[in-house]
Amino acid sequence: MQGNLIIDSITRHIQLSADEEQHFLSLLKPKSFKRKELLLEEGQVCKNSTFVVKGCLRGYTIDQNGLEHVLNFAPVGWWIADMYSLLSQKPGILNIETQDETEVLLLSKTDQEKLYHDIPKFERFFRIITENSLVSAQQRLMDTLSLTAGERYNNFCRRYPTLIYALPKKQIASYIGVTPEFFSRMQHKMLLKDKK
Repeated sequence: MQGNLIIDSITRHIQLSADEEQHFLSLLKPKSFKRKELLLEEGQVCKNSTFVVKGCLRGYTIDQNGLEHVLNFAPVGWWIADMYSLLSQKPGILNIETQDETEVLLLSKTDQEKLYHDIPKFERFFRIITENSLVSAQQRLMDTLSLTAGERYNNFCRRYPTLIYALPKKQIASYIGVTPEFFSRMQHKMLLKDKK
């Protein structure tokens, strides 16, 4: 099952032979985590790209005032990493934490480089993933600068449809850049508007 999910994700972008699939799967390390467990902590070097098989991960930073700022979520079928740290192999700024019991497949940076050598088309796959991540981050920045909180929430709902009711409201509020109190008032107004 784990293998099928990740292979399905990859074959949307590149085609693999049965041998290539097996070689790729042999490099992955399955790991399970409990709820609210950190996979990566700010200041650590990110050594893996992480694919979510079950559960959900959250990437966030903490500012000098102790406030959390959610950068992204990774539900089932998504990849996550501290890209800056993974690519530079310098200490990262991202915390990556499980939302609930989570199962992942880890691909180490070393094995990823090996994969590029053994099966060059994987360079294309990870280039596409990285480009999509870059586009998403740029769009998110533009949204933060130019859209209302309601519009940012609607974009969140489009991006993460499976998470709308699965996440604590304070995390969604943090993702769209508002306080939990403002988010509750905004959501209440939206519900009233929908009923009219």
